[in-house]
Amino acid sequence: MSFDDIVARDIKENPVLIYMKGFPESPMCGFSALAIKVLKLYDVPISARDILGDLKLKECVKAHTNWPTFPQIFIKGEFVGGSDIILDMHQASELIVPRFYYQKGQLKDVLGDIAQKHEQKESS
Repeated sequence: MSFDDIVARDIKENPVLIYMKGFPESPMCGFSALAIKVLKLYDVPISARDILGDLKLKECVKAHTNWPTFPQIFIKGEFVGGSDIILDMHQASELIVPRFYYQKGQLKDVLGDIAQKHEQKESS
């Protein structure tokens, strides 16, 4: 399997994916630590790959997104950006985007269905 295939599979199979320096439990840079901190606020499962251990993987991810820095965050198969963008989205409540309104005015959010599926799995 090529690195391009690995990246494509990672993005497809993981609702919240971060290519980062280090691991969620032990980030190796402040930007990766910030991104993890923001994502953990939403109580969603986070899949991660450490790009420090494999320069070919790092270069493949950069080529895939045409984005030069890490971390690189994907939500539901779409490239979101890095730690500054995910922080801005959080502060602007854009991670809780109105997708549609219920009669009572409730909102469906971007990460909510992922969190709900995660909760259902854990209670099974």
